[in-house]
Amino acid sequence: MQAILSVTVPFFALVLCGYLAARTRVMPEAAIPGLNAFVLFFALPCMLFRFGASTPIGNLLNPTMLAVYTLAGLGLVALTVVLTLGARVHLKDAAFGALVAAFPNSGFMGMPMMTALIGAAAAGPVMVTLLVDMFIISSVCLALAQMHGASHLPLGARLRNALRGPIANPQPWAIALGALFSAAGLALPGPLERIVELLADAATPVALFTIGAVLWRAGEHARLDATPRDGAQRAPFVAVLPLALIKLCVHPALLFAIGSAAIAMGAALTPFNLMVLTLTAALPSASGVSLLAERHGADTGRVARVIMASTVLAFVSFSALAWWFGVRGG
Repeated sequence: MQAILSVTVPFFALVLCGYLAARTRVMPEAAIPGLNAFVLFFALPCMLFRFGASTPIGNLLNPTMLAVYTLAGLGLVALTVVLTLGARVHLKDAAFGALVAAFPNSGFMGMPMMTALIGAAAAGPVMVTLLVDMFIISSVCLALAQMHGASHLPLGARLRNALRGPIANPQPWAIALGALFSAAGLALPGPLERIVELLADAATPVALFTIGAVLWRAGEHARLDATPRDGAQRAPFVAVLPLALIKLCVHPALLFAIGSAAIAMGAALTPFNLMVLTLTAALPSASGVSLLAERHGADTGRVARVIMASTVLAFVSFSALAWWFGVRGG
C-alpha cells in the first residue's frame, strides 16, 4: 500500500492544487480554457503518440480487450439509464448520467497514473479504453441525449452529431499515428522527437492541475446557474453519490466479471490486461463530461457533482483496488 500511495497521493494532490488555485483566484478563471487547450491539443497527444509508437500494434488492436471493455461500458450505460430515468430525470439527463458513470478520466489522469503505477506495459490497454470511450460509449450516450426533444431529426443526423466530438478530438488521432509508427517501425527526426518529448513530459502535471481547475469551474458555473435547463431540479450532493458509486464500484466490478468470464472461456485476454482495464474503469469520471453536458443543455450541476464526488472518493477506492490486485508500483 505504501508503494501505491507514493504514486496516488501526488497525483490527487496535484488535482487538489489546481482546484485550490482556481478557487482562490490565484489562477484566473479566464486562464482555465487555455490551460485545458494546451493539454488537450499539445501535451496529451504527444504523450499518447509516444506510448502508441512504443506499444506493439497487437496491444492496441486487441479485439478481446476491445470487446470486453465495450460490453462492460454499454452494459453500464443501459443499467444507469434504467435506474435513473424517471419523472425527475428525463432522457437527456439520464444519458449524461450514464456517460459520467461510464467514462473514466483515462486521458488526463489514467494514462500517466497507470504507467507510473504499473509500468509502460499498461499504456496499451489504457489506450484501448480511450478509443472505446470516445467513439462508442460517448457516441451512444450523446445519441440518447439528442433523442430528448429532438425526435424530428433523422437518425443519420443524430449519429453525425454524436460522432462530431470524437472525430474532432486529437487524442484518438495521436494514438492512431503512434500505432502507424509502431507498425511501420518509423521514428521521428531528432529535433522533432525532442519537441514531442518536451510536450509529453509536460502532460502529466499540467493535466492533473487542469482537472482540479476544471472541476472548480464546473461546480462554480453550476452553482451560479439558478435555473437548471429544461425544468430539471438541482440535484443535492447526496443525490449524486449513487452515480459516483456506480462509476467507482459497479463499473470495475462489471468489467472484471466480464473479463474473467472471457478468460474462463479461453479468450485471448491476459490477467495483466484485465487488471489494467479494471483499474482504468475504477478511475473517477472524466472532467470533460461537464463541458459536454453544458454544450448540450443538460443538468450541468448534476454532472459536475458526480465528477467531484467520484474524484474525491477515488483516492480511497482506486488505491484500495490497486492494493487488492497486488500492485507494487511501476
